[in-house]
Order: sequence, then structure tokens, then C-alpha cells
Amino acid sequence: MADNTDYPDSIFVVHTEYPRFIIDLKTDEVEWLEEFNREDESELSGITKELIENASEFYDREIARYDS
Repeated sequence: MADNTDYPDSIFVVHTEYPRFIIDLKTDEVEWLEEFNREDESELSGITKELIENASEFYDREIARYDS
């Protein structure tokens, strides 16, 4: 998880395994840290929703740990 003082209302999750990306959980905007070819882009379009859901679940789990 990460934050950025330029975006005080956003929380970011940094995914460090392939495909690497940063997601802004407030907007669901994804910034990919990889370069992809056409084959990769086709595969990513199918798993992007799952990656976003997993990042949100990760955030919820981590926050729950702080609350307990």
C-alpha cells in the first residue's frame, strides 16, 4: 500500500509481481509498470478486473488487521 501527498484522498496498491502495476483504489485507475505486446494486451484485458478486485481485497484485509 502507498500514498502520495499530491493525491491526499487516494490510496494506492503496488503490485510487485508480473504484471506489475500501481492502482489508485479511489478511481480504479491502473498504471502498468510493464511494456506489453499485442498478445499480452489481449490476456491482460481478460484479467484486469480480477487484478483490481484482488487489490481491493488486499487493501480491505490489511486495514482490517490495523483495526483489530
